[in-house]
Amino acid sequence: MPTLHYGQPRYRVIAAELRKRIENGVIPPGTLLPTEGTLTAEFRASRGTIRKAIAVLRNDGLASTAHGRGTYAHANPRFHESGQRGDLEIRQREVTADEELANLFGVEVGEILIEHESVTRRNMQVEVVVRSYRLCQSHR
Repeated sequence: MPTLHYGQPRYRVIAAELRKRIENGVIPPGTLLPTEGTLTAEFRASRGTIRKAIAVLRNDGLASTAHGRGTYAHANPRFHESGQRGDLEIRQREVTADEELANLFGVEVGEILIEHESVTRRNMQVEVVVRSYRLCQSHR
């Protein structure tokens, strides 16, 4: 459990800890944040407090919630595009599901998916590539 910051609302402290995890790559872009239940247990906070913390992350562009699927982390384009950990390039595009992705998502081949790709480079060399996919909400 993180150290409390006196004078700050609890949800802001939790949001700051989650922000740190996303920015440090502990929660990589494109991956799901822990569930509300997991976060309530970890931070010993109410579900409402956790929801407020996640809302802060969404407002800051660090997360998005897909109904029934969970909350996904995003690299914030306002932070760490270039710095000590290297350069971060983020792309998002629509792709059509090939056979493997269609099987994973339980959709037809050719269904539209959103591909989120983040590439981290250090000294001009690719260090990490993370690709994640989600269903395109406008095509459901």
